[in-house]
Amino acid sequence: MNKPSIYGMTLEQLGLWLEERGHKKSRALPVWEALYRERVSGFEEMDGVRPECLELLKEHFSLQTLEEHTRQESSDGTVKFLLRLEDGNLIETVLMRHKFGLSVCVTTQVGCNIGCSFCASGLLKKSRDLTSGEITGQILKVQRYLDAAGEGELVSHIVVMGIGEPFDNFTHLISFLRTVMDAKGLAIGPRHITVSTSGLADKIREFADLNLRVNLAVSLHAPNNDLRTSIMKINKAIPIEKLMQAIDYYLEKTNQRITLEYILLRGINDQREHALELAELVGDRRPYVNVNLIPYNPVDEHSHYQRSEQDSVLGFYDMLKKQNVSCSIRLEHGTDIDAACGQLRSKQIKREKTPAV
Repeated sequence: MNKPSIYGMTLEQLGLWLEERGHKKSRALPVWEALYRERVSGFEEMDGVRPECLELLKEHFSLQTLEEHTRQESSDGTVKFLLRLEDGNLIETVLMRHKFGLSVCVTTQVGCNIGCSFCASGLLKKSRDLTSGEITGQILKVQRYLDAAGEGELVSHIVVMGIGEPFDNFTHLISFLRTVMDAKGLAIGPRHITVSTSGLADKIREFADLNLRVNLAVSLHAPNNDLRTSIMKINKAIPIEKLMQAIDYYLEKTNQRITLEYILLRGINDQREHALELAELVGDRRPYVNVNLIPYNPVDEHSHYQRSEQDSVLGFYDMLKKQNVSCSIRLEHGTDIDAACGQLRSKQIKREKTPAV
């Protein structure tokens, strides 16, 4: 049986685990620093950890749960990693370079059941959730890639926008967030982390109650129920009215701004009337909402969807601005590689299933 990843424990959990086995709780700290500050690749490299404690950790945990399968590097500095888990499943992780720092997009599930009709991630249904250790391991994998380059670069931002619905893997997501934010470890501040959800209303409320101060983004993609249901089947269970009520709860509870993500699809949701309807939906929430307009990355299996023309994108943006709605156009990364989330994984799995001629 495979040992669980030690990255699946928060510092507090690790201390309690050691204490239950006869060690001082404080012995967790040198282990933690070896993992996240020194970024050791094996237990034998933990010089500051007592030998008896080290043997206990080696007996129960693993450090290596992700293996690099494929790496794609874009001319703009974006790096997409296809990683193989211990059970053989494949996931994607992406490093993006911004003026403000280095951001990593992590995956939370093997596949996705949300079923957005434009998305490559949902081409393969969810087979399981990732553990918090497997999610955290993605950050460490990218950081070691940067360490090997010898430039002293550090991951500064995290976006939880990879394959899967993060709030459908809520417990492991929260453990991951607490781990990467810990000041004694990677120390990535909550304002440098964004979690994206397709709109699980109950989980938005639960997330608000935790008050982690992490940024929240909601995938909206349409301003009315008929249109949203046609491209996002989750809207049948959680219509826009219910979603907006959860958003109102979040805004009131946290007093934090929220991002509404809106992928622009040519001739479907990118017209002037859609922008006006979206502005009306935002309504009095204007001071607390930013609409992030996202150029669509075409997916072969969803050829009925096409990227909006640049004039339509700019026209949509201008219309929202005229309605005093805060908005932005997402800067694209990795357009010369498999840019769409889940695309590289889907292609690789198809290749593996195709018999050799």
